Amino acid sequence: MTIGADYSSGRERATGDLTVLGLETSCDETAASVVRLGVDGAATVLSSVIHSQIDDHAAYGGVVPEIAARSHVEMIAGVTRRAMAEAGLGYDGLDGVAATAGPGLVGGVMVGLSFGKAAALARGLPFIAVNHLEGHAVSARLGRPVDYPFLLLLVSGGHCQLLEVRGIGDMSRLGTTIDDAAGEAFDKIAKAMGLGYPGGPALETLAATGDGSNIALPRALLDRKDCDFSFSGLKTAASRLAQACETDRDRADLAAAVQTAIARQLSERSERAMKAYAERHDHRLFVVAGGVAANKTVRSTLEATAAKHGFDFLAPPMAYCTDNAAMIALAGAERLRLGLTSDIDTAARPRWPLDEARALADPVHAPGRKGAKA
Repeated sequence: MTIGADYSSGRERATGDLTVLGLETSCDETAASVVRLGVDGAATVLSSVIHSQIDDHAAYGGVVPEIAARSHVEMIAGVTRRAMAEAGLGYDGLDGVAATAGPGLVGGVMVGLSFGKAAALARGLPFIAVNHLEGHAVSARLGRPVDYPFLLLLVSGGHCQLLEVRGIGDMSRLGTTIDDAAGEAFDKIAKAMGLGYPGGPALETLAATGDGSNIALPRALLDRKDCDFSFSGLKTAASRLAQACETDRDRADLAAAVQTAIARQLSERSERAMKAYAERHDHRLFVVAGGVAANKTVRSTLEATAAKHGFDFLAPPMAYCTDNAAMIALAGAERLRLGLTSDIDTAARPRWPLDEARALADPVHAPGRKGAKA
């Protein structure tokens, strides 16, 4: 099959409850989960097992792709067995198997994707290749049923996008980062400050004791009125300021200033998107998903912005903000409900935009041999 032809619709739409095994290996967590999607749209997480590789990468200050891939190979079978056991099911209790097929570190993606294909093939189950970002997009539905459409801010270590989500596989990009993602800025600034890995949570902890009101940090793209983001200038300026920090108080103040600056830019761009979205929809729901959604300052700032513009605010439960397999299982179940499955030769994709047509027609980054990024 071609790299863009990710789903076929040869199956009938499913009408009953669907129980799906999800697998996630796109970065530095090996995860497996069993989720049941009810006919009423409610999702029940029967199990969610995550093996973190933080200790494996801490000495390097970031994720080493080769180490990550090897760890996935070692852990995927055991993590999956545990997820199935905690769900109290055998493979005969599943309706399908879903696995992340991208975007991500392709060596890791291939591990979970191959394991998922093998499990589906061996048990005669439908297989669904899932876009990791689509998993984040539906992750708020793990907390409670959520009606489409909604406005989504997807903010993580590798991605920062505003999207109009009309349904599974039906999303339009309103804005994206032209350089670094917010989570990447958190992590790299934290590394420059000597906070170790993972940097984002460490910076948030330090910021709680600081006051960044007297630290001036650059604001990006002030001459533009679109919904795109840019964090490279902030990252560079903060990294330079980190070299001049002499005391723990200095470092705490810088951490607080960085956190406030990132939250402010996310809020400003989201505010623009809300105004555009409100012109087209009466149902006003603002969903924030991805690892950065776990940051309390970011979350509270965005919640206030949503309230200001008459939007209900929703974020996934904390356990499902960062990478997990429950969101992959749910995205797979939603596609299976529509009769959409994947061929067994589906390829792993290092890049896989949610709005692929926009990414190709109006690329923010050069597509290159890996395909369009966002």
